[in-house]
Amino acid sequence: MSDPNETGPDGPKADAPLSPEALAMFSKARRSFGISIGILLLGFMAIGIALVYRVMRDAPPPVVAEAVALPAGAEVVSAQLSEGAINVTYELDGVTTLALFDQATGELTRQVVIGE
Repeated sequence: MSDPNETGPDGPKADAPLSPEALAMFSKARRSFGISIGILLLGFMAIGIALVYRVMRDAPPPVVAEAVALPAGAEVVSAQLSEGAINVTYELDGVTTLALFDQATGELTRQVVIGE
């Protein structure tokens, strides 16, 4: 049976210390491997960023109603878009009211009297 510590017939033992040239070669190989893995990881990150950008860029904008119906003679105090609803505060005959409309359809969903 052969000795597992030998690398070949009459070769050096596996646990023998390496020569300085061999150590330099191993450090150069490790450095080269590290650089190539770093470039590979940067490439994967670039592909991931490009995919996320394309998905976010091609997403359609949210639908917003073009018009909402308010009572005749109402004076708009403020209007804002918030969490899928169009919030319109208006004043009619001295009564301040908050009207909540659906963002997509412009349909009135809720009306709250704030003050008289």
